[in-house]
Amino acid sequence: MFSLALRSVRQRPGRFVGTLLAAFLGAAVTMAFNSMHDTAGAAGVDDRSAETLSLTGGIVGGYGTLLVFFAIASTLTVNVRQREEEMGLLRRTGATPAQIKRMVVGEAVLVALAATLLAIGPAMLGGNALLDMFLDTEQVAAGVDFTFGPIALSAGFGITLIAAAGAAYLAVRRATRAAAGAAGAAGAGEPSGRLRNVGGGLALVAGLGGVATTFAFESDDPALMAPAAWGAILLSIGLAAFSPALLRMLLRRVGRPIGAMGAGGYLAVLNTRQRAAQLAGVLMPMVLFVGVATATIYVQAVESDAIAASGLARSVDDKNLESVNLIVVGIIVGFACIMLINSLYAATSYRSREFGGQRLAGATPRQVLGMVLTEGLLLTVTGVVLGTAAGLAGLVPFNVVRTDTVWPEQSPLVWFGIVATAAAATVVTGWATARRALRTPAVVAVTKAA
Repeated sequence: MFSLALRSVRQRPGRFVGTLLAAFLGAAVTMAFNSMHDTAGAAGVDDRSAETLSLTGGIVGGYGTLLVFFAIASTLTVNVRQREEEMGLLRRTGATPAQIKRMVVGEAVLVALAATLLAIGPAMLGGNALLDMFLDTEQVAAGVDFTFGPIALSAGFGITLIAAAGAAYLAVRRATRAAAGAAGAAGAGEPSGRLRNVGGGLALVAGLGGVATTFAFESDDPALMAPAAWGAILLSIGLAAFSPALLRMLLRRVGRPIGAMGAGGYLAVLNTRQRAAQLAGVLMPMVLFVGVATATIYVQAVESDAIAASGLARSVDDKNLESVNLIVVGIIVGFACIMLINSLYAATSYRSREFGGQRLAGATPRQVLGMVLTEGLLLTVTGVVLGTAAGLAGLVPFNVVRTDTVWPEQSPLVWFGIVATAAAATVVTGWATARRALRTPAVVAVTKAA
């Protein structure tokens, strides 16, 4: 099956572009930040500089591991779902589920290996730029040279390959169980409802605990931002896990007026209600994007304004913490945005046959595009509401402890920018992908293999 995986990647490389991009970015980020450990361990680096470099590598490296797995998993899940017919054909020609798993896992590992090799150069440039930033802000002593060594390489290859293999195994395991008609299996590419609910519940409990822990800190405690930020991230994950049910609740309230807006609105409500579980793959990165960006950016703004208002000079620790926070939010938000666009593109392009059937049934291309736009708006509203709730759950307790006021005084323009970015990524990606799919004649679209 490994030779079959190699031929599959060679013959249809376009299928794996999304996985290649996710693995490439993940490996580049992982190696760039883990190179800080190599730099910190080099000869002649003072203890203060080594501590700053190691802190950055450790914190961001931990976030990076989770993000690499989620990014690769989101693309592989859609990829596997699109190959139901191919996997069914392999089963009918004698392939066992274990052989199919080995083929898909082998494809993922090959793509991840190529992505990691391609990411070495950008990772070196990124790590060097990161060190220059620390040198410019005097968080690292002058004279410290950049080192890209075994820690960065082992972390990049190890994390990316393990994440790719694990995500591919889980995705194809669900798909083969569904194809075999296993009892209790969800649709291909969809996570088990029970597992999703348990994981979402645990994330919500842990997130609420993290947010509540904020009140146990003093207002000037350097670690005050940590429980608020972590709590918001975990709450975002928990709310995203329950997003299909919450999306259905939204449709019960607004479905009737939207459906009365015309054929596009009616089709959007009908399809969104039927595909709510599948849309969790799009809502997850959107909720993370809005929630993490809202909490982390505003928490850092409140902290910076509080330090400025106190009249105290910012210490090296304050600068380190701000740098790490901004880097972390940049990575998480960037990954989440890429995951959102990638997942939505794959999910919409997969619907070419559906669009063709709707057109043969009498829907015009304009009505199909209206349906896709309405679906995008519904997803945006759901993701923004859930993400904002998670972000505020972390921000408000932090603001209460830090400033003795409930509502932060910072401008809401940052939040509007976050929402505008999420809305643009969702609506534009869905509309452009659907418009491209509609160029295929309806008769051809319904007869093409999924």
